[in-house]
Amino acid sequence: MNRKQFAVIALLPLAACAKRPDAIVPTEIPMAAYSNLDCTGLTRELNAEQGKLTSLSKQQNNAANGDAFGVFLIGVPMSSVTGGDKEGVISVTKGKVLSIQNTMKAKGCR
Repeated sequence: MNRKQFAVIALLPLAACAKRPDAIVPTEIPMAAYSNLDCTGLTRELNAEQGKLTSLSKQQNNAANGDAFGVFLIGVPMSSVTGGDKEGVISVTKGKVLSIQNTMKAKGCR
């Protein structure tokens, strides 16, 4: 095995590690999904999604820490392998938060 092949194989587990929550890009959610809500409903939805995002971010940080530790000890990102990675759910939740905030601005909510 040459050096390039060895380097690729050695670095492969790092590619599967869970990302930190702040590195996850939001999914685009159309404002129309929230246009039927008034300011009170939008505030309620925003609070619910922000609470969910906080919880998911803590889980994702734990997964990222677990992956780093697993790769260091055994060469396998354990959280990503066992389903601890919440990247997709965080991306959608971030998109919902942005969409709700933009809808609130468009409606002149406080």
